[in-house]
Amino acid sequence: MGVVRQLRQVDADAQGVDMAFRADVHAGLGQAQKAIPARWFYDATGSALFEDITALPEYYPTRSETDLLTRHAAAIAAAIGPGRAVVELGSGSAAKTPLLLGAIAPAAYVPVDISGAFLRDSAAALSARFPGLPVYPVEADFTQRVALPREIGPLAKLGFFPGSTIGNMVARSAIDLLRNWRTALGDGALMLIGIDRIKDIATLIAAYADPAGVTAAFNLNLLERINRELGGTIPVENFVHRALWNDVHARIEMHLVAACDIEFAVDGRRYRMAKGETIHSENSHKYGPRDANLLLRAGGWTPVATWDDANPGFALILAEAAAFRSAP
Repeated sequence: MGVVRQLRQVDADAQGVDMAFRADVHAGLGQAQKAIPARWFYDATGSALFEDITALPEYYPTRSETDLLTRHAAAIAAAIGPGRAVVELGSGSAAKTPLLLGAIAPAAYVPVDISGAFLRDSAAALSARFPGLPVYPVEADFTQRVALPREIGPLAKLGFFPGSTIGNMVARSAIDLLRNWRTALGDGALMLIGIDRIKDIATLIAAYADPAGVTAAFNLNLLERINRELGGTIPVENFVHRALWNDVHARIEMHLVAACDIEFAVDGRRYRMAKGETIHSENSHKYGPRDANLLLRAGGWTPVATWDDANPGFALILAEAAAFRSAP
């Protein structure tokens, strides 16, 4: 059937700029610790750079998750069953998606991604690979409430959230997201989610500060995007990429560090940064087994199966929508 139609759920201004992007940039740059949500990495350039990151030898999550989907395809398929509508959160290039779709015989596929151009290309490529599968791309921010295509309304649903993207969110935001998708996917839904495990710090740092500088280019592209879309005058050449391990929060943090005192404008608003001041651009939280299960349960999902890769640690967890309870 191919790509049936694309839904767009992004509020843009007269210049075509996502209004939420503009609001988040100004709110983040106005804070004492400047911070911009990681979802704004993913314009067309950022999405392409992230695909380059996934191929780096230091970046283990994609290899580990691909290996899990390949080695455990039969067990995953048996646990999920056929005939579900697969809804992928933050689909990107959907590189791992064919491994899942080829194993479980789905009834439909709904990729949800904030990067419209990248979404269209990946949906078309996947549709060509599975010509009998209805594909309903949705251009939207999956961290917010998303209206699913009406065509999949009667179908049982499987949320697919690979790549340990849940780790980009602090626990509060991660639980809100899981609860939103528990509601959106409905009773009887399943969720297959990738979770990165806590491991030695050297392996973690190397995955987010590769010597080739691809991750640095990905991080710096956020500033380039602000300049392109919001009339920014940020001197990108005066920022450097930094990745560090925050043991208190069990996460890798990515920052953009001012190499000197800097002044710039965005939409005509003036901002200043002192040398050494940073823009906090991404978190990547890592979870032990109990932590991950608790997170899922808090979000309305009950873990039912786990497939682990011990070296380096990564997990795929299958969870079912928990029944709503009015009391413990």
